[in-house]
Amino acid sequence: MDSTLFVPIWISVKTAVLATIITFFLGIYAAVFVIRSKKYQGFWDGIFTLPMVLPPTVVGFFLLLLLGKNSYAGKFFALFDYNFIFSWEATVVSAVVVSFPLMYRTARGAFEQLDNNIIYAARILGISEWKIFWRVMLPNSFYGIMAGVVLAFTRALGEFGATIMVAGNIPGKTQTISTAIYTAVQAGDYELAYKWVSVVVAISFAVILLLNCWIAKQGKNSAYLTKKAG
Repeated sequence: MDSTLFVPIWISVKTAVLATIITFFLGIYAAVFVIRSKKYQGFWDGIFTLPMVLPPTVVGFFLLLLLGKNSYAGKFFALFDYNFIFSWEATVVSAVVVSFPLMYRTARGAFEQLDNNIIYAARILGISEWKIFWRVMLPNSFYGIMAGVVLAFTRALGEFGATIMVAGNIPGKTQTISTAIYTAVQAGDYELAYKWVSVVVAISFAVILLLNCWIAKQGKNSAYLTKKAG
């Protein structure tokens, strides 16, 4: 592959990284919000989970309605002579929307598995909710949240349906690995398609493998310290 064929890799990776960073904060905030909601918890959970069960093309269609030229957001962007559709930013937004539910559901599951007695004890001691989150909930849910980060990253890396509808498939601008595979297949270049598939599989597998190795190492260190303290 010549140097120009590495551009989709760069676009995909930087899109997935930025989308994961955004999804990390949004997903954790949404998880805490739903857990602490006393009313309409099921409603908000359904809204936040919906992009995960909808076809990606449907998600892309809704994004077009919300951010297209005829939408309020599109008209606002037009004031600055900016077209959001078919831009790199559109690839990021698409990746955020489709990967967000994975981060949200994983973070919520991790938080709900915490021993509530720890949180109640912290409240009795007068610790603010903000400090409880950062010093109690987050550290004790760290591994679950990291799993959510990996799931969100790999989902963002392989996003196709919403991306091609909102961002298009513009070489050097919005063409990701997934859309490059689509283009190669449409052109009958299966050899190139196999190469792109190998790349995305290798990156995704490497990220998962690194996380598993890191968690295993942390687990051994934790067990060693516990044994030493005992």
